Amino acid sequence: MSCGDEVVVALDWTPNTNHTGFFVAKAQGLYAAAGLKVRLLGCHEPDFRGSYSEDNGTNPDGAFPTPCSKVAAKTATFGLNSPEGVVGWNTPPPGVKRPALKAVAAILQDRTSAIVTLKSSGLDSPKCLDGKIYASYAARFEGRIVQSMIRNDGGTGEFQEKVLPMLGIWNTLLEGKADATWVFMNWEGVEARMKGVDLNAFYLQDFGIPYAYAPCMLAHPDTLTEEPDMVKKFLNATAQGFEWAAAHPVEAADILVAGAKETGFDLDAEMVRISQQDISSAYLDENGKWGRMKADRWDAYLDWLSDSGLLTTFQQSRSPKPGVSASLDELRAGNAGERIPRESLDSTKLFTSEFFQ
Repeated sequence: MSCGDEVVVALDWTPNTNHTGFFVAKAQGLYAAAGLKVRLLGCHEPDFRGSYSEDNGTNPDGAFPTPCSKVAAKTATFGLNSPEGVVGWNTPPPGVKRPALKAVAAILQDRTSAIVTLKSSGLDSPKCLDGKIYASYAARFEGRIVQSMIRNDGGTGEFQEKVLPMLGIWNTLLEGKADATWVFMNWEGVEARMKGVDLNAFYLQDFGIPYAYAPCMLAHPDTLTEEPDMVKKFLNATAQGFEWAAAHPVEAADILVAGAKETGFDLDAEMVRISQQDISSAYLDENGKWGRMKADRWDAYLDWLSDSGLLTTFQQSRSPKPGVSASLDELRAGNAGERIPRESLDSTKLFTSEFFQ
């Protein structure tokens, strides 16, 4: 079994309702029944900085390893990431060698993330973000996606992109130190409601951006070829956990709170229950199944990245290397490397649903 005798799942955040099915599967013995010992890793690091320059298991700019960097280094079996991360791991910059991690499950079917501003700011549409501060996770395509949204709304797309400690980005917005950021409405959106904070939410799909599955779970290609039975057992037990959570949101919320506490995180039980009610239907596809992905949704996203000029070779870095990387400002300004031919990216090489029964 991967990572010694454990299946290690590196979550993309502190435990939240995007992750409930994992905790349900563990608490209800679904993993154990499949012969699996599973460990769930939340993001503990106070300065965790997302996917900024992630490469080969370490971050050359000094931040902590990301979930998928851990998968690449084989210290985690599965890791959660954005669809940008999936594309990024399959399109390394020139001269960079790293495994082509593959998406094996969609955590959510519905698009529940959005760019948000405080309603009190008066920034009530994406074009209003011209000249403003966007708090960034520094994913490879993130700033340019936000830039495209602003332009699609009639703005120039000129804004300040500031990379801040990942787990503190939300508070940066609430404290007025940034004007906008990207959140999940079923989590930070619920927290805002509970605090009486009104948000403006700009969903990518409402501004001409056919976003793919977010978040999704990735695996190392070696794991998929060398341990297919383990992958099948893990994914199908996890699917049972998410499908049960969708049908039992109140009980699932309590399981998440208890499971998070065991891994070192104290969650607000009321917030979790509200969030669980909001998100449960987003777990499942039209057939009531969890995790499955379709090529047409990935293809629409890849087509848009290509048509918008975002599908390029450079990755972001705080210390850019000529011919390999660029700063976030440079990427948005067009210094983004060579265009990656759309025909070179086969969506079925980026994802698979073959391990579900």
